Order: sequence, then C-alpha cells, then structure tokens
Amino acid sequence: MKIVIRVDSSVLIGSGHLMRCLTLAQRYSREGHEVIFVCRDLAGNIAGLVQQNRFVLEMLPKAEDSMNLSGYAKWLTVTQAQDAEDTIEVLKGLGKVDRLVVDSYALDIVWERLLRHHVGEIMVIDDLANREHDCDILLDQNFYLDIESRYQGLVPEHCQMLLGPEHALLREEFYRVKDAMRTCDGQIHNILVFYGGVDATDETTKAIKALISLKEAGELADVQVTAVVGASNGRKDNIAELCHIAGFTYLCQVSNMAELMAEADFMLGAGGSTTWERCFLQLPAIVTAIAENQFQICEDCAEVGLIYYLGHWDEVSQENISQAIREMSATSKRIAMQRKMSQLMG
Repeated sequence: MKIVIRVDSSVLIGSGHLMRCLTLAQRYSREGHEVIFVCRDLAGNIAGLVQQNRFVLEMLPKAEDSMNLSGYAKWLTVTQAQDAEDTIEVLKGLGKVDRLVVDSYALDIVWERLLRHHVGEIMVIDDLANREHDCDILLDQNFYLDIESRYQGLVPEHCQMLLGPEHALLREEFYRVKDAMRTCDGQIHNILVFYGGVDATDETTKAIKALISLKEAGELADVQVTAVVGASNGRKDNIAELCHIAGFTYLCQVSNMAELMAEADFMLGAGGSTTWERCFLQLPAIVTAIAENQFQICEDCAEVGLIYYLGHWDEVSQENISQAIREMSATSKRIAMQRKMSQLMG
C-alpha cells in the first residue's frame, strides 16, 4: 500500500504527534508499505525528524498571512479548506494513495470530506473525542474510563475503532528491551526524568531541583539520576548545567529511551504517549500534565492506580515533586502500580 501521513510538529505544538506517527510509519515500512509524510512549514518546525528516520517528506507552504484562527486551529496556521487544497495538490503528484493517516487536533470532518475522493481510506489518530470525523479507522491508544462511549455519534457507523492501550504505538525497541529486562530488587537505584522532547512548561527544571534538594538532605544517597531532554528544549543548556553541578547524568535527544526506562526504578514525566511506554515496561511514574489534552488521561489513569498524578503544570511546585518522590520511595507503592500496569498492558 501507499500510505500518506498528514501531521505537523513544532516546538509550539510539541513532538508527541510526530513521534507516534513515526512509530506507525516504521511499522508500516516493516510490513512493506510505502510511507510519505505531509507536514506544513511551521515556526519552530521539527519535521526534519521525518527525514532523519529516512521517510519521504512533502512540505506544505508556510502561511503568508496571519489569519484570525483560535484554539487548535492556530496550530494549522491556515483554514481547513486551505490545508485540504494544499494537501490535495501534493497527493496529485503521488499517484494512487491507499490510506491517508491524519493526526491533528485542528482537522476534522470538514477536511476529511474534502480529501475523501482522493484516497482509498482515511485513518484518524485522536484522543480528544471533541469533533466529528469522516474516517474508516480511528485510533485512540489512551486509557479512559469511558473509552467505549467517547466517540459515539462522532464517527460513521462503518468506522473500525481501535481503542485503548492494547493498540498503543510502541517503537520496536520497547519489545526488544522488555524481553531482556532485569529483575528489580525493590530498592531505588535509578530515577529517570523525561518530560517530552520540548517540555515547554519546563517541568524538567522543577524535577531536577526537587531531586537536588532531596540529595542535599541525604534522602537519596547512592541513587543515580538521569535527565533526558529533546534537542528542541529551549532550556537544555541550563538543565545541563544543573545536572553537572548535581552530579546527575544529562542526555539530549537520545535513541535508546526504552533502555533508559528499563534501567530506571521510577520516572518523573508527563502524561503524553510516553505513558504507554512506561506502562508496557511497568515503570512507576510521578506525572504532571503539561498540556490540556493530557488532563483527562492523567485523571483516569490516576483513578485506577496506573500513575502518581500531581496535577496540571501550573499547579505543581518543586515541593510537590519532592513529597511525591518521598512517597514513591515506598516499595509497596511501586509494586501496586506495576501490578495495575501489568493488568492493563499484559
């Protein structure tokens, strides 16, 4: 099949959408399908990751005028009609497209209907469940208490629904690492800090400062701390300096996240797609929601004991993180969380 993936990513949007689409593209590629990415030229674009992963990238033009757009539509920088027109122009040069995958909170049934007659089928990746879609397949890999009813009335009757973490888009490295994971002895040897590739709200700095304060108080003796940031993190130099002073390991734009997670005893992180990577490896986590679309996911995961949830980024202080780390140091709390993850992910 020839598969086109329409997704955008920039330092303003974050890297989550693009990373999960790259994971899907790699799976398609292993199955022998041809994959082409279509992205718009946005401010702070990180679409270059597509080419770094050896996929074809077709860039839509940067918006010339500042349009009066609001909400998620601002991420698109043009109207849905304009984006559809630009995308169709790209598709005309690609020949027959069997499947169009779209991953954008700014696109909905309006855009999809304009593309409908130019592709074989449409697959939507979503987790907001806040708008109608004209699609043949819908993937929402997240855990929600109301997952079975979230999309009622929002998709056609014939739409194939792929709902829940059993459909999580995990990179191949996670499957390899899980087969060779070490047996935990119940002690804390390694704490991993990672709040996504961009971390626009700078949760990494809060977490590192909390860990430093605990180290200075003698509460984390002999515990190794590893902090990971993306190349798009605007504060990475300051974070590197903090880690150097504290004696923590600092890593930027890694390619072995699964290995780092497998070595950790618990993690400080965000509530995005990394949630399912952690759950798959049964890695307990203290979580901060760093974007609006993470609020419900985090609340529902916390209710069933999958994560230790601190709240929204603007509500979480260094002191909150310190207290959570103290509580997570209890072996029984981590074991209970791991059991919940095992039940969910298998």
